[in-house]
Amino acid sequence: MKTIKILAFALFASTAAFAQQAESKPATIQVAPQTPSQLKWEKDAHEFGTIEKNKPVSYEFTFTNTTKKDVLLTNVKASCGCTATNYTKTVIKPGEKGTVTATYNAATPGAFHKTVTVTTSEENTTPKILTIKGTVKADETPAPVTK
Repeated sequence: MKTIKILAFALFASTAAFAQQAESKPATIQVAPQTPSQLKWEKDAHEFGTIEKNKPVSYEFTFTNTTKKDVLLTNVKASCGCTATNYTKTVIKPGEKGTVTATYNAATPGAFHKTVTVTTSEENTTPKILTIKGTVKADETPAPVTK
């Protein structure tokens, strides 16, 4: 009798251990769709053309708030350390203008293509990408002649 009880318990334990469970589905995260910003940019790209080495150049991108709400530029980030930014840091009311200035440090000869990413307080909008490009001409100073 004791053997039957032990056998029954072992059978129950092994059945419970190998019982199949319902497959759980991974949780899905609902993400609101991203839409373009409602700010109206005058230009989103600027071509400097050929510029001189070691003479930084700047361009001021201008936009108008065409939304019905106040907008704040929450993050303005250049694609590399060779580009500095400055921007309107106060609230831009509907109908008002704001700016983002990109300054490129022209230290290296050759072509350049840099971006500035602008994030705003607008809900569910994609960041705006501004572009500056051009060519830095090589230094024309002749190397000293050694004898």
